[in-house]
Amino acid sequence: MKIRDIRATGLRGATPAGGWQEELSPDDVVHTLVAVHTEDGLVGVGSVFTSEALVRGALEVLRPLVIGENAAEPERVAERLHRATFWLGRGGSVTHTISGIDTALWDLLGQITGQPVGRLLGGRYRERVRPYASLLMDQPDVLAERLRELARRGWTAFKIGWGPFGRVNEALDERIVAAAREAVGPDALLMVDAGGSDSAWSGGYKWALRTAHMLHRYDVAWFEEPLGPDALEDFVHLRREAPVAISGGEVLTRRQSFRPWLEAGAWDIVQPDVTKVGGLSEQRRIGWAAQDHGVRLIPHGWNTAIGLAADLQLASALPDTDLVEYVTGSPYVDHLTSRPWELDADGMLPIPDGPGLGVRLDPEALARYTDADTLLKPGGPT
Repeated sequence: MKIRDIRATGLRGATPAGGWQEELSPDDVVHTLVAVHTEDGLVGVGSVFTSEALVRGALEVLRPLVIGENAAEPERVAERLHRATFWLGRGGSVTHTISGIDTALWDLLGQITGQPVGRLLGGRYRERVRPYASLLMDQPDVLAERLRELARRGWTAFKIGWGPFGRVNEALDERIVAAAREAVGPDALLMVDAGGSDSAWSGGYKWALRTAHMLHRYDVAWFEEPLGPDALEDFVHLRREAPVAISGGEVLTRRQSFRPWLEAGAWDIVQPDVTKVGGLSEQRRIGWAAQDHGVRLIPHGWNTAIGLAADLQLASALPDTDLVEYVTGSPYVDHLTSRPWELDADGMLPIPDGPGLGVRLDPEALARYTDADTLLKPGGPT
């Protein structure tokens, strides 16, 4: 089962706001799909949280290393790519692109063996998982109405983040959290994401500690990215002193980058992004290392339907991964697959049990946002 070609195409036209200082427009391309084609006609799909231009540039280097390789050996092929491209810089766009290739290869291995990827990753600890609705913060009344609507639709867990939080004043921060808790009720899970990886972030350790105590009063389950992504020592101190769980890690890539954070005790929850970190192969290894350090992995591949599918498969294969992030209102998540995502009566999301990632892209729906033929149709190299 040899690899014949790798293709990439970016999603545009409905890119959701990111909450960043350099805000996204609908036509900005920050989510790129990768398809690996085999000589036997099978196609595996992965997702990359990087612009199409950068992915295509990386593929100019990676494609010759992959063509002719065995499509049924994702970990070996991905590790070869990491090692063969170290001279380009470890952890940037090349690693992001390897993420998409690796996930696509796991999708192919599942199709070849007739098994869901989660079983190939080690077994299925669960058949469904609790998704949390992830949405940007807004003014308290606007945010509260959005949360109430999601609760009416069956959601039982919510994460609010970015927006004005930590960027205006602490009084507004508390009003936002108070309104959110009142909207979702006392029994729902509520998480807060400060968005400390934003280029304009200025919140420091003392702000984060004061805010953590405020969040504790509203029974917030975890405080995500409360500090800048390189503030290792401050994260360690904050985790020791904060009365709520501390999470982070979404901007890191490769398992080796996570090791010092886990060993230092910087997080209660680690959040690698399958679309950046190196794919499912790296994400699973990070999950094993996290478990050895008493840290729970909650995945961050929320940005497309393929990223979500990969996270669901990983959630089935790790004993403590009982939540996945689901960005609400994005067509790239809701409208790309042949079968829509549906919550069950308990607000849980069934983990696909079909071969591979267990989902298939709908070419007609995909064509609204990208060149579906280039990505999926058989043919010569593109």
